[in-house]
Amino acid sequence: MKSVLPAGMGGGSGFLLIVGLLIGVWLFTGFYQVKPGEQGVKMRFGEWVNQDALDPPGLHWHLPYPIETVETPQVDIVRQITVGFQRRDGVGGKIDRPEESLMLTGDQNIIDIDFTVQWRIENAGQFLFNIRDPEATIKLAAESAMREVIGRTDIQPALSTEKENLAAKTRETLQRILNDYQSGVAITAVNLQDVQPPKQVADAFEDVQRARQDQDTKINQADAYRNRIIPEARGEATRMIEQAQAYRDRIIKESQGEAERFLKVYEAYTLNPDVTRQRIYLETVQKVLQNTDKVIMEGGSGVVPYLPLDQLRRGGPAVAETPPPGATQ
Repeated sequence: MKSVLPAGMGGGSGFLLIVGLLIGVWLFTGFYQVKPGEQGVKMRFGEWVNQDALDPPGLHWHLPYPIETVETPQVDIVRQITVGFQRRDGVGGKIDRPEESLMLTGDQNIIDIDFTVQWRIENAGQFLFNIRDPEATIKLAAESAMREVIGRTDIQPALSTEKENLAAKTRETLQRILNDYQSGVAITAVNLQDVQPPKQVADAFEDVQRARQDQDTKINQADAYRNRIIPEARGEATRMIEQAQAYRDRIIKESQGEAERFLKVYEAYTLNPDVTRQRIYLETVQKVLQNTDKVIMEGGSGVVPYLPLDQLRRGGPAVAETPPPGATQ
């Protein structure tokens, strides 16, 4: 070592320099980098020491190995697990797993549900230290959450109108379970892949479904008929009421007019009875005779020919009549 050291640095001072260099190199190994999309989990003799603030992306330092070590898991990757089926590698398709997919609904029916769960790491420290097998834990929790939600839902809504609500409720329930575990996992989505009755009773369910569709069709037709008939009936009732009111108003007005006319006639009669009586007589005769056939002949002797103009207007033959002398028709 003396041969490689400069003059005057042999002996004890040279040893100290080497030790210092080694310590410097050892301390330099404490620098580490957290890449984008990662979180740094610092451990001192295996104990997680930066629980309050995980290391963000950037350059950091820790006490070199073996005192402290760092894990930097990727936290921005969205991972996926399947429940109820398994995808075939390379050939496509899937393998059904009925022990996972068959569930009991709220109305005591069996339903077959295949779904996927998408998740990512939210807290790298909790993810590394609080759950031993993350994917198996998430899968079991997802199956449990789906069974809980399905157990409160009837089969018919689950097969038709409530699929989106089922997925949303399952996601909320699963996230609550994982939060209770302090797993450091965030569930991004639950996607229903296939929701159907079991294959053994699929035909019977199809028959029930068709019957329900026929029922819905009949109900819709009845509702349409009701929505058409009721407004028509109400309109007809309103029209009849308005006609009755108009008739009532007309009769009242006519009665009031007749009463006023009678009073005026009576007042005129009290002032000049003879003239009023004669006028009433003439008006009455006019009303009686205005729609009758009339032949007026001047009295005399012998045969008096006349021309029946009214019959000529109707196309009848012209005849001559001989009324008795002095007769007027």
